[in-house]
Amino acid sequence: MTTSPIHVDIWSDIACPWCYIGKRKFEAGVAAFDGDVTVTYHSFELAPDTPVDFEGSAADFLSQHKGMPREQVEQMLQQVTAIAAEVGLEYDVDSVHQTKTLLAHQALHHAREQGRQLELVERLFEAYFVEGRHVGRVEELVALGAEAGLDADTLRTALEEGTHADAVAADIAQARAYGIQGVPFFVIGGKYGVSGAQQPAVFTQALEQVRSETVAAR
Repeated sequence: MTTSPIHVDIWSDIACPWCYIGKRKFEAGVAAFDGDVTVTYHSFELAPDTPVDFEGSAADFLSQHKGMPREQVEQMLQQVTAIAAEVGLEYDVDSVHQTKTLLAHQALHHAREQGRQLELVERLFEAYFVEGRHVGRVEELVALGAEAGLDADTLRTALEEGTHADAVAADIAQARAYGIQGVPFFVIGGKYGVSGAQQPAVFTQALEQVRSETVAAR
C-alpha cells in the first residue's frame, strides 16, 4: 500500500551549530526510512540580541556578549567541532562571522516560495560554519541565494523591502506557542516533536511510527 509523503517541519537557526549537525543526522534517518518525506524549515532566532556586525569571533561573542567563561566556551566549541566532524562537517569556528540571522530567515522564506528552500538552507549553513561568510548582509545573502539557484534581483528586492518579515515573525511566534526553547526542533507528521540533534535512528523510528498510525487509521 502506498502512503502519502510524511511532512516534517523543522525549526532551526543558521547560527546554531547543532542545527547543521541535526540536519545531517535527520537526513541519515530519512535515508534509512522506506518512504517519502517532505520538509519545511521554519525560523527561530537563537540569539535575537546579536548585532548584525559583531566584531570578534564566535568565542568572543559567547564569552563577552553572553557572559560565559572563556575556558568553558573554548571547550564547548572544540566539542561541537568534533561532533560535526563525525557527520562529515568541517566546522571552522575561528572564522565564523557572528551576526543577526533575521535577514537569512527572510531569504529562506523567499526560497521556499521559489521551491529552493532546502538548497538555500544547506548553502547558508556551509557558508556560515565552514566558509566564514557574513550571512547578515543583503549582498552576501543575494550571492549565496544565486548559488542556490535563486534569481538574485528578486531575492534582493524581497530582502530590501522586508517582504517576508511577517512570515519570519509568525514562525517565531509558532515556536513560542509550541513551547520550543531551543533548536533544532522537528515536528514529524504533525504529531511528534523531536528536540535536538538526535541519532538518525530516532528520526527513522518517528517516521515509521507516523506511517504505521496513518495506515492503521485507514
